[in-house]
Amino acid sequence: MELGNHIYKINTYKMIITNSEQLRDYRVAGELSTKILKELSDMLKVGVVPSTIEDRCWELCKENNVEPAFYGVEMNNSVFPSCLNININDVVLHAIPSKTYKIKEGDIVKLDFGLIYKGLYTDHCYNFIIGKATEEDEKLVKVAKQATETAMMSAVVGKTTGDLGYIMDSIATLSGFDILTNYIGHGLGRSLHEDPPIPAYGEPGKGDKLKEGMVITTECQVVKGTNKTFIDDDEWTVRTKDGENSAMFEYVVIVGKKKPEILTKMQNWSIYK
Repeated sequence: MELGNHIYKINTYKMIITNSEQLRDYRVAGELSTKILKELSDMLKVGVVPSTIEDRCWELCKENNVEPAFYGVEMNNSVFPSCLNININDVVLHAIPSKTYKIKEGDIVKLDFGLIYKGLYTDHCYNFIIGKATEEDEKLVKVAKQATETAMMSAVVGKTTGDLGYIMDSIATLSGFDILTNYIGHGLGRSLHEDPPIPAYGEPGKGDKLKEGMVITTECQVVKGTNKTFIDDDEWTVRTKDGENSAMFEYVVIVGKKKPEILTKMQNWSIYK
């Protein structure tokens, strides 16, 4: 979800799980989405062309009887043509998988995927380092992971979106990095982007109050240099303005009374490929 001049259509409806059937279906959606993303990540290695991963993504969606959530999304009168985003290095998000680029040693690759299962949407992202990277790039990825996963564990009743944003921003900035402010997390459910907006910055106690059963994404894009970005001529691919590398993680979470339920269970995945 993006703020500013380029914005998706946002559904103001807030998905709140109210019965066991919805919970069961969303758990299945999360399991399928995580399984697909894991299999796609296993394809990551030096020399692989991103479009071959996209081809497999289409196959896996068909095999699991789900629809890709990103395909057909509209923004600025442009329709997204792919089933996932494969964002490499200075590309932060929304990249259409390349048919010509070959993944290289040291690349930072962000796989961003979502699906539709029984009308329910997922949207999550995991960041991988291909082979050996610089110490600074490793730190960048680890900090983005820490910021996102720490914030998502605070998705409980009594907290606010500002609480989550403050956690992400504080961890990133105290580590010497910055976060993007024009791309944010969000609610999801019967559509891909719903209220409430969940920026990776904020003030404790401010913003929307989190309610039990609310389905949200915690999402954080961390950058080495400036947090200014631009969009490529393809009208989708978002890059850092200074060409510095970026990292991103995103999880689907159900707000709980005392602890959240993580629907896209990726916490123990390795960042190394």
